[in-house]
Amino acid sequence: MSETVKVLLADDQALVRGALAALLALEPDLEVVAEVGRGDEVVDAARRSGAQVCLLDIEMPGIDGIAAAAAVRDELPGVRTLVVTTFGRPGYLRRALEAGASGFVVKDTPARQLAEAVRRVHAGLRVVDPSLATESLVDGANPLTEREREVLRVALRGGTVAAIAGQVHLSAGTVRNHLSAAIGKTGTSTRAEAARVAQERGWL
Repeated sequence: MSETVKVLLADDQALVRGALAALLALEPDLEVVAEVGRGDEVVDAARRSGAQVCLLDIEMPGIDGIAAAAAVRDELPGVRTLVVTTFGRPGYLRRALEAGASGFVVKDTPARQLAEAVRRVHAGLRVVDPSLATESLVDGANPLTEREREVLRVALRGGTVAAIAGQVHLSAGTVRNHLSAAIGKTGTSTRAEAARVAQERGWL
């Protein structure tokens, strides 16, 4: 009998967690040992439960799944992480792998494939949704600097340049420069379009 893989599920939607747990419970060699609804609860829950693979959603309260993957890598180096998300954006894939995730799949992956992905990640292999891997190569790396990303994240909520400057603690002129650079890099003509494109590509 092969070893049982202990799995932690992190998703802020209880219904999704329940569905994933039920699907994985059908596999004789997988056991769900912990479930959390916040990204900042992942490390403690994994440590307490002895989880070997953490399935992480991206958008969660506390910290997102990409930051949670980085936290697991830093604090529990023997534990693997697999991002399972609705948001199949190439930029997210790249950021997740940079954060130490061993895999990245979308939520409509068939149950059997998801179970196999957990096994492969546990075995030390990397698992990436093939269509996203192709898109990621085509789209290339995130061209935005950390400051440009910060300014665009605030710009997503609207507001004047002065309001954005107040929130990111920069001068209005500096904010204009960052916005102008981001507009150029995203091939758009307004800061609202730049923020939207950057978000759709998973760059923010």
